[in-house]
Amino acid sequence: MTESNVRVRFAPSPTGYPHVGNIRTALFNWLFARHSGGSFIVRIEDTDVNRKVEGAIEAILDSLRWLGIDWDEGPDAGGSYGPYFQSQRLDIYQKTAQHLLAEGHAYPCYCSEERLAQMRAEMARRKESMRSYDRRCRNLTQEERARFEAQGIVPVIRFKIPLEGQTRFNDLIKGDVAFDNSTLDDFVLLKSDGYPTYHLANVIDDHLMKITHVLRADEWLSSTPRHILLYSALGYRPPLFAHLPMILGPDRSKLSKRHGATAITEYREQGYLPQAMINFLALLGWSLDDHTELFTKEELIQNFSIERISKTSAIFNLDKLKWMNGVYIRNLSADELADLLMPFLDRDLPPSVQRPISREYVKRIVPLIRERFTIMEEVAELCMFFFADELAYNADLLLGKKLNKEDAIRGLEAALKRLQALPFDAKSLEDALRPLATELALKAGDFFGLLRVAVTGRTAAPPLFQTMEALGRERCLRRIEAALRKLQDKG
Repeated sequence: MTESNVRVRFAPSPTGYPHVGNIRTALFNWLFARHSGGSFIVRIEDTDVNRKVEGAIEAILDSLRWLGIDWDEGPDAGGSYGPYFQSQRLDIYQKTAQHLLAEGHAYPCYCSEERLAQMRAEMARRKESMRSYDRRCRNLTQEERARFEAQGIVPVIRFKIPLEGQTRFNDLIKGDVAFDNSTLDDFVLLKSDGYPTYHLANVIDDHLMKITHVLRADEWLSSTPRHILLYSALGYRPPLFAHLPMILGPDRSKLSKRHGATAITEYREQGYLPQAMINFLALLGWSLDDHTELFTKEELIQNFSIERISKTSAIFNLDKLKWMNGVYIRNLSADELADLLMPFLDRDLPPSVQRPISREYVKRIVPLIRERFTIMEEVAELCMFFFADELAYNADLLLGKKLNKEDAIRGLEAALKRLQALPFDAKSLEDALRPLATELALKAGDFFGLLRVAVTGRTAAPPLFQTMEALGRERCLRRIEAALRKLQDKG
């Protein structure tokens, strides 16, 4: 097989919104395909109709598009091996299941859910190793099957696992893996409603779609011997398998929402950049060396290989993701960042802020705030004072720890006079206001702190003179006058 013959797939089930583990799997498959010059296929495994979540398919595909993970075949792209929704391939699965029955590799099972539940309860009571099925229907006679059929029972179809021996395969990450067949159950291939299980559908589709490599989550490792046996029974050549390392929280427990893991769509809504997300996900189980952490998408494609995927679990670190996102934010131009911020400001600023928000005004603010946030949803709160008509703060905030009321009033009155006819750029403001502090016999830090609160309502804000320039003369003068009134009204 040459590298250009590589065909890999991402086969999500729309039973929920795409999370970190799903998308990491998609990314590794995509990087492998792009590195090798092969094909990346998206296939929707939508046969679990009872668990299907409305909108999940759209969320999955939109998340891939947002991250720039494009597909060569699949929904919206077409291809020679469709359809790419399993729900549209039911006749293929049903015919194959009947073929396995005819060849003696499968059998009908008439056991009810109640009977299976009783069986498992009895196993638990006896403290026996738990099995999902005890093979009761494996050796039914034709007469026994006919009696069940006469009762109107529609059977499931189960695969006949060999009762002895081992099933072995070479995993491209884990190496040689072996399972005793005695530990495997006769799993269901086709449910009584005519829908296939994951095991049957994915084996058939991977074969028919000529998939060469299956890169999937570690949780599917225990299913692989079932799939190997099914490939053999069907006379198919199995693909090469690579089971990706688990993703754990910083405490090395299973990744969950308490670690910050959530749907990829929510990361997008919080304001993570797709290029940061791609970089971060790529390092969840893959590395180039022991020190390089920042990669462009092109560098990831160039360097990606299965050989560099780790055998050990990856650690999801939300702080690292935020840091990385901050790095990418600071590498954007003012124009790029202003464009990205506009929808977040429109969404997150209060209704009292006048719309439409000026993009040119946002662009002026960008250099003042870009070092102060790591995700876009932080921006509205960070720069609210740039947009608010009135500032809400207590007069005591103006005084800080060292100013008294009289000095503060004197300082604001002098600043108002000095600012009336002054050119309103940062250099002119600093050149005028720094010596004013000396004239008023006030420490520069105390005086500038007073002005900072007056024009922003906060003790911590971007550099004062650049902030005043961005706010403009009219707004600054109006706010200083409002601060004076607060002090004059203070008892």
